[in-house]
Amino acid sequence: MAGEFTLRVITPNRIVVDEPVESVQIPALDGSMGILPRHAPMVAALQAGVLRYRGRSGEQVLFVSEGFAEVRDNLLRVVSEAGETAGEIDEKRAREAEQRARERLAHKGEAATATEAFDQLRAEGALRRALMRLKVLEYGSRDRVRS
Repeated sequence: MAGEFTLRVITPNRIVVDEPVESVQIPALDGSMGILPRHAPMVAALQAGVLRYRGRSGEQVLFVSEGFAEVRDNLLRVVSEAGETAGEIDEKRAREAEQRARERLAHKGEAATATEAFDQLRAEGALRRALMRLKVLEYGSRDRVRS
C-alpha cells in the first residue's frame, strides 16, 4: 500500500496496535485531528474518545483514554491509559459506568469544596469514557453489518 506510516497504540499493559496505516483520526484535546503519511513532527494531548484508522484490513476503531500522541519519522505513537477494540469492550460494564457517572453528576449541585469539585471532574471523565466506549461498540457493530 503506497503512502503508509506506522500506528502504534501503547497502554501500560500492552501494545494494542502496531501496524502500517494510511490515515488516522485521533481524539485530540482540541478536537479530532487527522494524521496522514509524512505528517510534520508534533505532540498532542488526547482526550478519551474514538481513534479511527484505515489500514490494510479496512477502517478500524478503538477506544482510547486520556494520553498523548507523538508524530515523528512517519510513526504515530499513541500512549494512553486504556486502548480497546470493539470486541474487547464489555457493553454491560460500560452502560453501568455511564449510569453511575450520571447519578453522581445528577447530585452534584454547587461544588462547595475542592474535593467536591474534583469529584465532579472525575464523574465527568468517567461519563465521557463510558460514552466513548459505547460509541466504539456502535461503530464496531455497524462495520460488522456492512461486512
